[in-house]
Amino acid sequence: MPQETPVRIVTELARLGYNAEQEAVTLLAGADVPERAVEAVVDHVDDDALRITAGDVRAALVETGSAGGGDAASAEPGSPVDADEHPSVSTGDRPQESVDAGAEAGSNDGSETGAEAASRTAGDSTPTTDSPDPAPRTDASDSPAATDSPTSTRTDDVVDAGGEGSPADAATRTADPSLRSLSVTGDVTGQSTGTGEYGDFVTVFRDRYEKLSKQLRGRVNHRPTEAIRSMNGGSDAAIVGLVNDVRSTKNGHWIVELEDTTGTFPCLVMKDREFADLVDELLLDECIAVEGTLSDDGEIVFVDAMYFPDVPRTHTPNTADRHVQAALVSDLHVGSQEFEADAWDRFASWLHSEEAARVEYLLIAGDMVEGVGVYPGQDEELDIVDIYDQYEAFAERLKDVPGDMEILMIPGNHDAVRLAEPQPGFDETLRDVMSAHDARITGNPSLATVEGVNVLMYHGVSLDEVIAELPEAKASYEEPHKAMYQLLKKRHVAPQFGGKTRLAPEEKDYLVMEAVPDVFHTGHVHKIGWGKYHNVLAVNSGCWQAQTDFQKSVNIDPDVAHAPILDLDTLDMTVRKFA
Repeated sequence: MPQETPVRIVTELARLGYNAEQEAVTLLAGADVPERAVEAVVDHVDDDALRITAGDVRAALVETGSAGGGDAASAEPGSPVDADEHPSVSTGDRPQESVDAGAEAGSNDGSETGAEAASRTAGDSTPTTDSPDPAPRTDASDSPAATDSPTSTRTDDVVDAGGEGSPADAATRTADPSLRSLSVTGDVTGQSTGTGEYGDFVTVFRDRYEKLSKQLRGRVNHRPTEAIRSMNGGSDAAIVGLVNDVRSTKNGHWIVELEDTTGTFPCLVMKDREFADLVDELLLDECIAVEGTLSDDGEIVFVDAMYFPDVPRTHTPNTADRHVQAALVSDLHVGSQEFEADAWDRFASWLHSEEAARVEYLLIAGDMVEGVGVYPGQDEELDIVDIYDQYEAFAERLKDVPGDMEILMIPGNHDAVRLAEPQPGFDETLRDVMSAHDARITGNPSLATVEGVNVLMYHGVSLDEVIAELPEAKASYEEPHKAMYQLLKKRHVAPQFGGKTRLAPEEKDYLVMEAVPDVFHTGHVHKIGWGKYHNVLAVNSGCWQAQTDFQKSVNIDPDVAHAPILDLDTLDMTVRKFA
């Protein structure tokens, strides 16, 4: 423990899987060597103990003469919050710190939570961040890997909040609804006009090109491919286009064929160039820019630099004007035999508690129900076989959360809407079923502005595509936030057409990230992971469904019953676990 304070003791005990009485923490903090006292009490208690009492501390200190002993880490009975010991809980690249949400220690009168005590102890800074100062940001076009900056400000807290409780026993919430604001843009609901004809596809790709090329034209002296064909050999050239083809030469170089509204043009990336590994990140149909030199015959561009639309390095996220929080969840899969109903009940009960009084928004990123006929053999794993009954059951679960919360939901690939993206929100029949708390239903994706903070909500089906196409170091299921970084870099939530992601042609491309979000929230892959990319917080919020036989057959080990809680005034985040 770097500091001998009650909050550090609470943090260490929570990391080891224990809750603690306030008096117990006070006794530990007053020991000659608090670190060894913690080790001693953990070694002293029974293996199945979950709560450290003052009696446990006194007995352990008597046994050891307050010096303590033993290996505390080895006494841990399987902490649910240690990323190294539990690699299925994927986070950013830096070590995690954990706090027990149920700890009474570190408070003055027993009503202050451990997290509040941590904030009080630390002054204006909060222990859920690595640094109180804005971190340096790196541009992915300057670096071949779109990963966390090693000094980026991230939140690393996973809190075990699995205690008992019920709304009837909870403290009164005092949220003022008049202070709230929630608006949505980019919703295709009611705007879908695509018929699937050839002209619709031409229209949507032209719109994609126009929107994304605008973000690149200021960085290169772009000319249409038609004009480049008339230039002299050896001239400097720059092209902005959609990736039409990527192929390797017999010598190991890469030819990237770019297409704009006037034609296509081949661009050669030499394998020994410092940016050559960026080719590994390319997906068909995404928009990029290249600069280089025309060959002597003017038939090909030798690439000297490659650019993505990307999030500007100057991006500064918006924050709320008051301390208010949003819970980010996804993939409940109500109707599945593996829906974790008890964990959801604990989450809903916690939302009624004083500790959650600032959680005024609930943002659900799709797959409210398990659906019917989504994958082979699914009927064998259903607890509720009728799709309308599944939504009725989900609505009952929704009623368990506080009635004064603002709720926003988008559909996912298991929901009863069209599979092709963008997905319109639910029809009126299902909206009537899910009318609890006047929940707001919008399309997938949608950009929600929550008290000034722009939260891009996208279910995340295209993450399968990104993970399948890109090297594991740049996109994987174990670290889903890194695949999200790639979408931010490409400024499009589903760049590749014709692969795993079904895309519907519309009059405009609703999947382009025209505005830079402050928070990017996805689900779908049933893995939790988060990190910051160019100061945008990317969060995949896991699921509420235990592993199904189908998931087992395709080697999916889900992260279950985690609820990221976002501070909208600071964009700090704590992940609470209710399993």
